[in-house]
Amino acid sequence: MDLTGIGVLLIGIAILILAIFFARILNNIASILGGVDKTVEQLPKQLDNMFDETGKLLSNSNNTLSDVNEKLGTLTPLFHVVGDVGESTRRLSSKLVDVSKSTKSKLDTADPTEQKTKLGGLYGSTALGFYLFRKRKESKQNDGWKKYQS
Repeated sequence: MDLTGIGVLLIGIAILILAIFFARILNNIASILGGVDKTVEQLPKQLDNMFDETGKLLSNSNNTLSDVNEKLGTLTPLFHVVGDVGESTRRLSSKLVDVSKSTKSKLDTADPTEQKTKLGGLYGSTALGFYLFRKRKESKQNDGWKKYQS
């Protein structure tokens, strides 16, 4: 064999080794593509299940939202009533503030001896009312004691 034959033989062996190497690589790629094919085949079923669940979720969300809106509609008049009561209370308190300011300004401008006379009459009336209340209560207790003894 001459050198040309040996060179051609070496090139042939190298090509054979490369062909085996590429065959193994292509075989691995084929198995990977087979796995991808199985996954892609299952994908439509999984997507159908996912879309069904999403539809159910949207339906439940709509029902819940409708229920909340209905209950909120029921409570809306109550909120209006509470708002009206708050507004009435605010008006009443502002009127009481106005009355107390006007009374204070009248007291500030009034004569001190006249104030003492009015307060003395007020204290006396309160004391008389308390005294009458206690006497009435004592007489009721005495009537009950007398009935108990009889």
